[in-house]
Amino acid sequence: MEINSQIENAKNGDQTAFTFLLNFYWNDVYGFMLKRTENETTAEDITIETFSKAFDKIASYNPEFQFNTWLIAIAKNVHIDLLRKNKSSLFIEISDDENRQAYNIADTSPSAEDELIIEQNLSRLLQFIKVLKPHYQEVIQLRYFQELSYQEIANKINEPLSNVKIKLLRAKKLLAEIIQENR
Repeated sequence: MEINSQIENAKNGDQTAFTFLLNFYWNDVYGFMLKRTENETTAEDITIETFSKAFDKIASYNPEFQFNTWLIAIAKNVHIDLLRKNKSSLFIEISDDENRQAYNIADTSPSAEDELIIEQNLSRLLQFIKVLKPHYQEVIQLRYFQELSYQEIANKINEPLSNVKIKLLRAKKLLAEIIQENR
């Protein structure tokens, strides 16, 4: 009964209900994806994406079905999308001329122009990150620049693991919105 009330609260935008649902169902979705992918990082990423999509579309949830079944269906679709994306990036049609040119490349290190573009993109990304609230900046910095695990971040900022996951999820969504606005 409590789950149904939390789902209704989440539908009404209650952040505490979102956190409750994330904590309650995290292990179900993560465990399912870990069995499918056999990779902790991939399973974690898919699980985060699953909850992000679920919370974006929670208004479309049909209470005739179990909530965890709905989450697993979303997770399966996220996984399939990831596999398709990876598959399409692996197989690219190239002509014989392009194939010969590929073997004639002498130096694969980035050119000065490539390094400048990478540096400018990183600089721009850092400017976008600075727009975020400080607690979002901190978790982004710890996760993606210091490459700490979720648990290490939780220990470092002295917060529960679930709060770290939610903060990162929100920070990434806000950052994506900021980047989209500035295109």
